Amino acid sequence: MSDQRSASRTSASAAQPAAAGSNLLFLREEEIRSAQDLLFFAYRDFTNAADVILDEIGLGRAHHRCLHFIGRNPGLAVTDLLGLLRITKQSLARVLGLLVDEGYVAQSPGRADRRQRLLTLTERGQALERRLFEQQRDRLIAAYREAGSGAVEGFRRVMRGIMDDEARQYIDSADTSARGRKG
Repeated sequence: MSDQRSASRTSASAAQPAAAGSNLLFLREEEIRSAQDLLFFAYRDFTNAADVILDEIGLGRAHHRCLHFIGRNPGLAVTDLLGLLRITKQSLARVLGLLVDEGYVAQSPGRADRRQRLLTLTERGQALERRLFEQQRDRLIAAYREAGSGAVEGFRRVMRGIMDDEARQYIDSADTSARGRKG
């Protein structure tokens, strides 16, 4: 009788996949350094896809990040953008000033608080952000195809694990909003 219970427990546990991170023996220093290499090279090549376009028009990565987050969040307050980018007001003022002057971003006063500045992409800004997105989208699609569908969720989990809680909250909120727009 105890052999039956033992056998059923063993077969039940064999059917259950191991919990994520339950076997961390593979996380030796060399594996972590290799992961760091992968992140650095992936970042370099991922951003380079957009850098070529940005260089043509005299913009940089900080401009791209602003275009991305303003495009994802039309009506974003300047203070909220500061929080997302974690840069100084002075740095953001330089970047935003150029984007506004070049006609990529429009600013408007807040509805409740007129001192608040809300940011949206102009048509020109939307076109540029779309062009930059398409360059990086193609690189991501190719990588996802090569890795296979099972790797997509693993990648997402690893990236979330690297982020702090504030970034995870932003991602969760963006995911919830995207699901709401689809349904």
